[in-house]
Amino acid sequence: MAPLPKAELHLHIEGTLEPELAFALAARNGVKLPYADTDELRKAYLFSDLQSFLDLYYELMAVLRTADDFAELADAYLARAAAQGVRHAEIFFDPQAHTGRGIPFGTVVEGLARALDHSEERHGISTQLIMCFLRDLSAESAMETLRTAKPYLNRIAGVGLDSAEVGNPPSKFAEVYEAAARLGLRKVAHAGEEGPPAYIREALDVLGVERIDHGLRAVEDPELVERLVRERVPLTLCPLSNVRLRAIDILEQHPLKAMLEAGLLVTVNSDDPAYFGGYVGDTFHAVHEALGLDQEQLRALARNSFTASFLDHDEERRARYLAEVEAYDFGSPESADAVDSARP
Repeated sequence: MAPLPKAELHLHIEGTLEPELAFALAARNGVKLPYADTDELRKAYLFSDLQSFLDLYYELMAVLRTADDFAELADAYLARAAAQGVRHAEIFFDPQAHTGRGIPFGTVVEGLARALDHSEERHGISTQLIMCFLRDLSAESAMETLRTAKPYLNRIAGVGLDSAEVGNPPSKFAEVYEAAARLGLRKVAHAGEEGPPAYIREALDVLGVERIDHGLRAVEDPELVERLVRERVPLTLCPLSNVRLRAIDILEQHPLKAMLEAGLLVTVNSDDPAYFGGYVGDTFHAVHEALGLDQEQLRALARNSFTASFLDHDEERRARYLAEVEAYDFGSPESADAVDSARP
């Protein structure tokens, strides 16, 4: 049966680079990868922490060279996402990771836009693009990236903050976020993945973000949890990522269910699915199995995803998506497909 309709709000397009596509692009662009084949590359997808993942993540980006490459990457993600019930996707990209190796900003955006422009027609998915700053680089570099982005702001809905969190607090980018706000861009930031709950407070109070990406460690601060519930601040959780990067030992220990029951506006997302073992439908299925989420809790997560999305400019569309969620029939309890087990 058709999968549960949902939005994906925490998805790094570079993190959808499957080994097969990486090798195909490497061959096309004359890039030598330090792996014999896709099987050897997949064996490298064992990470001890966030930094060990980032090392491989940036290494493989070397195969992305042309607008065609970025278009092909995005279209491949959209096809997989559509098969798993995604109706709306707010997609992160990391321009500094590309401009820093000589790829023009325009090449990245134009390539991604080529796929996104046809997303509704080809895949039935509405899209928005969010430009992320690399927090382990300087605030000056982020500001220069924002200036470079100005000719392309008709394609960019918002800004985000990602990469190595510890030691790079949100406050480091206060002026950049002020400048982004003046340009009318929406604001999100990764916080509370490996960094402390204080980083979540900084993201809210200093950067003025509307949504927290991850926010996992909010549970360590009861007053913060109360605030997040009261202010209806969305959290874009990524359970499979949390396990792969050792923030959580096993999925059965993930606080997602407790966070949902506490009234937090939590959503489920795939983060970097090529590296973390599954796309968003796979993630819904995994948390259903590991945490014993019932059908109405799964429906609540799907509802939250559209509520937390940046569809304010198109409330009619949001209402249509929400109606799809409410009308969804999970079918017989015995059917795993009633949740979402479609795999790419």
